[in-house]
Amino acid sequence: MFYTIAAVVGILLAAVLGFAATKPDTFRVQRAKSILAPPEQIFELIDDFHRWGSWSPYEKLDPAMKKTYTGAANGKGSVYEWAGNRKAGEGRMEITDTIPASKVTIQLDFLKPFEGHNIAEFTLEATGDSTKVTWAMYGPQSYHMKIMTIFFSMDSLVGKEFEAGLASMKAIAETQAGIEKAGSHTNFSQRSVLCN
Repeated sequence: MFYTIAAVVGILLAAVLGFAATKPDTFRVQRAKSILAPPEQIFELIDDFHRWGSWSPYEKLDPAMKKTYTGAANGKGSVYEWAGNRKAGEGRMEITDTIPASKVTIQLDFLKPFEGHNIAEFTLEATGDSTKVTWAMYGPQSYHMKIMTIFFSMDSLVGKEFEAGLASMKAIAETQAGIEKAGSHTNFSQRSVLCN
């Protein structure tokens, strides 16, 4: 009986390892959302790591997370390092390229609980009064990760976090855009009264 069980386990293990080997060597996860705000305004939320706390779902994983900001204040060359609990882990982000109001590219290095080196990319596309914001992450997929993706979907897991982050970004940007629009309308009305 023992040998039979061992043989079955061995066959299943070989099948899992063999199937993992057929998985792609790279991965990409992305989500998009339409936000009723100008791209210039949304860009500021992404291009400045100090403002990520207002919308990033990862900032909420550990309220006591240690954060370190170095390099440029924002934009290319700005660096954000974090160290937190088991959920937050430890890692580093650096903005490697930006196109104002259009694109932000980030080198994303996870150190704990597992090591991974990926690229995060935000693209903004103006569509009338709205902006389509796409949040993507892509990079190499190690053999270890290939095995893990047999049992869970990285797209579903990470995709949900991206969706939550974009929803928070939408709420903040649209509220700010509404306030600025209302203020602009008030100033215009006041000027009209003065002119009359």
